Amino acid sequence: MGGLRAFACELAGTFALTLAGAGAVCMDAATNGRLGPLGVAISYAAAVTAVYYAFPGAACRFNPALTLADLAARRTPPLRGIFVLAAQLLGATCAGLFLSAVLRAGKPELLGSPVYLGSCAPNGIGYRAATLIEAVITFFLACTVAASTLRRRRALGPMAVGAAALFGGLAAGPLTGGAMNPARAFGPAIAAGYWSQHYVYWVGPLAGAALAALIAPYLVHEENFP
Repeated sequence: MGGLRAFACELAGTFALTLAGAGAVCMDAATNGRLGPLGVAISYAAAVTAVYYAFPGAACRFNPALTLADLAARRTPPLRGIFVLAAQLLGATCAGLFLSAVLRAGKPELLGSPVYLGSCAPNGIGYRAATLIEAVITFFLACTVAASTLRRRRALGPMAVGAAALFGGLAAGPLTGGAMNPARAFGPAIAAGYWSQHYVYWVGPLAGAALAALIAPYLVHEENFP
């Protein structure tokens, strides 16, 4: 049951992250920008903090980029990694379909242009710059995730990871959506059928997570003293 519980945590946590990120973008559009980039970033960061706190037994932390980086570094058994990826993408898909069903009744215009159900897309920059930005902010998120498991004050880990998500959302939100997570982009894209430059949200976060997997062991040290 431990393995099933971990996969259920991955599904539920990724559902929440995707719903918070895409839902905040939709609510910002529905209120004519009253939420703003700050509100969208706070919503996403709050969801990250909540799921990291609520589901500490999750296998790979609700992010396919982190999971694929662990698979590449052989830190996760291949079969387990495949099931984790499936749980994450299923959670993201369910969140996108749920949001679509809710908005279709009251705000169907949010399912099409320019919102596309809160799908991520580069805004005012090319795909190269967008990919680089997503890689950089994901690198810092992945380093924070690694540190959260090594620090002696592990109870502060969810807050630290949420702060990293807030940093990424504020720094990159207006330019790329600040996804830092392929699942965040995948859920609304599959529900809205909007795939414009979707590869940015796989290539960028995966590159950032892979770099963090290589460098974090040298930068992030365990605090094992009392």
